[in-house]
Amino acid sequence: MMRSFLHLGGVGLIPLGLLDSSPVPIPGSMDIATILLSAHEKHLWFYYAAMATVGSVLGGFLTYRLARKSGKEALERKFSKRKVERILKAFERWGFAAIAVPALLPPPFPFVPFVIAAGAMQYSLLKFLTAMTIGRSVRYTILAFLGATYGRHILSLFSRHAYATLFIGFGVAVAAVITVLLSRKRR
Repeated sequence: MMRSFLHLGGVGLIPLGLLDSSPVPIPGSMDIATILLSAHEKHLWFYYAAMATVGSVLGGFLTYRLARKSGKEALERKFSKRKVERILKAFERWGFAAIAVPALLPPPFPFVPFVIAAGAMQYSLLKFLTAMTIGRSVRYTILAFLGATYGRHILSLFSRHAYATLFIGFGVAVAAVITVLLSRKRR
C-alpha cells in the first residue's frame, strides 16, 4: 500500500495524510514517505513537506469534524475513562499547545486523541487548524530537509536492513498489542 502512495509522489501524501490523521492512524507512515520522497528527489524536499502538511491537516480536519458532531461520547467510546480525563485536563490547561505540540512530536506519541478531544470540546476551528498546521509544517519540513540532506544514507540503511527493520517493527507491534490487551484485562 505504501508503495502506491510513494509512486504518486507528493500528491500521494494527501491521501496518506488523510489516513494517518484518521481515527485509525498508520503511525509513522507520513514520516517515512516524506523522508523517502525527499531523499529520492532532493530538490523537491520543500514541496514534499508542504504536501505532507496539507494531507495531514485535511485528515485532522475530517477527524475533528466527526468528533465535533459526536461530542464527548466519541472520546469515551474510543478511549478509556482514565485516558479521556488526562486528555481533557491537558486540553483545558494548554489549549492551543495541546494540538500544536502533539502535531509536532513523532510516533509513538499519540496525536489523534487530541484531535478528537478538540472536536468533542467544540474547540475553535480556526485555532485548531492553525495549531495543527504549525505543528505539522514544522515536523514535515524538518523530516523532508533531513531526507534531502542525508537521503543516500537513509535509503541505504533501509535497503540493507529492510528485513531486520520489518522484523523489529512487527515485534514492537505485537508487544504493543499484548500490552494493551493485558492492561485492559487488569481493569
